[in-house]
This record gives sequence, C-alpha cells and structure tokens, in this order.
Amino acid sequence: MLTRLSLRLRIFLFFCLLAVGGLAVSSTALWISYRRFADPELINAFVFAETLMAFGFVALIVAVWLLFDDNVAKPIERLSAELRARAHAGVSTDMDVQAARYLGDLAPAAAGLAGQLSEKTMGVAEAVAAETAHLAAEKQRLTALLTEIPVAMVLASPTHKIVLYDGQAAQVLAQIAHPRLNSSLFEYLKPRPLEDAYAALAKTGREVICDLTSIDGTQTFSARMKPLGDAPGYMLILEDSAANISPEAARPLVYDFDLLNSDADTEFDSKALRDLCFVVFDTETTGLLPHKDEIVQIGAVRVVNGRIVAGENLDMLVNPGIPIPPASTKVHKINDRMVQDSPDITEAGRVFHKFARDAVIVAHNAPFDMAFLRRHAKRMDVDWNHPILDTVLLSAVLFGASDKHTLDALCDRLDITIPVELRHTALGDAVATAEALVKMLPMLQARGMNTFGAVIEATRQHGRLLEDLN
Repeated sequence: MLTRLSLRLRIFLFFCLLAVGGLAVSSTALWISYRRFADPELINAFVFAETLMAFGFVALIVAVWLLFDDNVAKPIERLSAELRARAHAGVSTDMDVQAARYLGDLAPAAAGLAGQLSEKTMGVAEAVAAETAHLAAEKQRLTALLTEIPVAMVLASPTHKIVLYDGQAAQVLAQIAHPRLNSSLFEYLKPRPLEDAYAALAKTGREVICDLTSIDGTQTFSARMKPLGDAPGYMLILEDSAANISPEAARPLVYDFDLLNSDADTEFDSKALRDLCFVVFDTETTGLLPHKDEIVQIGAVRVVNGRIVAGENLDMLVNPGIPIPPASTKVHKINDRMVQDSPDITEAGRVFHKFARDAVIVAHNAPFDMAFLRRHAKRMDVDWNHPILDTVLLSAVLFGASDKHTLDALCDRLDITIPVELRHTALGDAVATAEALVKMLPMLQARGMNTFGAVIEATRQHGRLLEDLN
C-alpha cells in the first residue's frame, strides 16, 4: 500500500509518526511522574507542561519536515524525473544540480551518469540518423514513383482500419472526410460492399474486383482488393479515381504497419499506451471565460503509436460571432477581419469531432478548452464523450505537483522549443503539446503505467491542480 504513495507523502507520514510517538512518550512520562507523586495540586502543572511540550514537539517536527521536504524530498523527486527524461524522452540539456545541492554527491553523480548516457545515445543516434536518411531517400523515390501512377492506394487491417495511404488516396479520401491513420474505412465508404469483398478475399485468397460507394453516396469507385501475402489485412486500389486527383505536388506516403496487428476490441482502460491514438488540440479564444467567450481558432495533430503523424492536422479559424477584444488579438494575433469568412463553432466543432473520432483527446489544461466545445454540443449535434488526457496532470505525475506546469515550463523540462511566431497559435501550441506527450509516454511506461487506465488513476490525485488553474 505504502509503495503506491509518492516519496514526499511517505516522508510526511514518517514525520507524523514521529510527532505522534513524541507526544505519546512525553504524555506517558508525565503520567508516570504524576502517579508516583500522587499530588492533586500538581495536576494543573502537569497538564500545562504536557501542553507546552505538545506544541513544542509539533512545531519542531513541522519545521524540520518543511526543511526536509524543500531540501531533500523535492530535489530527489525532481532528480528522478530529470533522469527519466534523459533515459526515456531523449532530453539532452544539462541537469539542474544546484537544486539538489543538499543531497551531497548524489546530484553530481547523477549528472555524470546522465552525461555518459547522453554521449552513448548520441553515438547511436548518429548511426540511426544515417540509416534513417538512407531510408528517407528510398521512401522519397518510392513516393515519387507512386505519384506517377494514376490510382489511389490504401492498406487496411482485417478490421478495416487504415494502415497506409498514398498521396492520391489522401486527395480522394479528403473529399469525404479527413484522411487519418487508424480510422475506419467505414467512415469513408459504405460498409456492405467492402465487407462482401473482404469475405470473398478471405475465402479465395485471390484478388477481388468490387464497386464501392462513398459513405455519403455521392461517389462510386471501381476497386481492386488484393491480399498482403502472409500479413493480415488487404490493399485497396481505387482504379477510376484519377479524375479526382489533382496534378499538384503529391502528399507523401503515410503509414504505420504496426496497426495491422492492433487489437481494436480491447476495453479503453485496458489498452496499452502504445496502442492508443491521440488527438492533441488547442484553441485560441476571445477571452478566458468559457461560459460566455468564444473560440476563434482550433489546431490539432494526431499521435499514433507514439509518433506525430505528419500531414494529419487541423488548423481552422473560427468565426466567434462576437467582436474579438483587442487584448485577445494582442495575444493570438487574430482579428475580426481574419475570421469574418470562417465557419462558425457549429461547423468547425463537427469537423474537429470527426477528426478526433475513436481517439483520446489530449490538451494542456483540457477542462478549459473542452468547456468551450461542450457548451455548443447541442448546436453541433455531437457528444463529446471521448476519453480525455491532460498534459498538466501528466506533468504533475512525472515531475511532482510542486513544480510549475505551464506549457512553457513543461517544454523547457523536456527540451522542446516552441518557435516564437507559433506560440499562442492553436496549431503551434498543439504541436508543442503533442511533442511533450510523445516524450512523456515512455516516461510513464518506465514508471509502470502501461495502460490508459493506470495513467488516468495516477492523474486523479492531482486533479486539484486543474481546479486552481481554472
């Protein structure tokens, strides 16, 4: 039971035990002395002496505990978090040894170990970077080759989740809904023809020719469904989609082959962190009061299998329907003229809701941003029932509740740089939050929090932080 408590709480309980023990010993000594002398006139003196000792014990132990907490417990907690950040999140900045100056040689020894780890990591990283550059060049050649082929190609898992799509497929799917890894093909195409074709493919093991219809019924496609050899799932080629493909520069291949083996039926709380899809978002608003202010910008990115998916993002200006105060424009640089032709929150909210389908929504101080969206849920005709994860609380779990948990402070700790021109833009802050999430996920796993349920359980004890922020 005690092992589940934080170090600082265990130390606090230890000092409480000292206080109770000291009071018990002094009370027992005075009682024995009183019984020995058995003088009723002395009882007031004994009570007065015990009261003085009680206050003295408690004051002394509280003072010592506060000193111990500030100079030992907090630095140990901070030092362990910094070591985890360097071991699991790729942070390479110098450690703050001064904050742990009362821990003797522990902080310099930890800094030395972290330095050695960084040197070895840099050597491995250089080798990986060279191989990655080679693979990137090969991928670029493959992408260029596929661009010349006037068909759209999608790879899907046995549960019809998107595992890969090329530039042509991205353009075709975008006419129906935003293309997204790990989203269901049923969001884009009517299920019955797709399921019938897959059943025929599973039965014969051979290519199947089929006719597919977009989910809104406005488009039809002649398609070929091909098996993937020994791998599960299938390749879907939309052969007559060339008319829908623009000749502009192609979007690169987007893929994650680990999704072929993902378990879609696992309960959310039991899902491993690495198997979750996250949509990290941020908003800019007309002010700080969710009950009366409005959203003027929504930015969002997707994180799949622990990495930010390039190209899968939202960056929408929103017409708030009310004037934007000059003080707010000074912060996010958005004025009334910029949003006058933009969609209102009803339309923008529906777009974001669809973008975040079947994903965990992540934000820095999520209750603030979600309050704006939930206020207009009826107008949007959607339910905001997504699982929510808050990076403020994740920061508190990993770095201790006593540290600062602003987005800037979190990014400083994790060696993340937010370009000045992107700070206080919805997409810029969403990208920074996503980068922080990607670095914190392996740190959470190193602490034994491998499932979504375990992470939520750990964040609950820091809920007061959000109440104070809001």
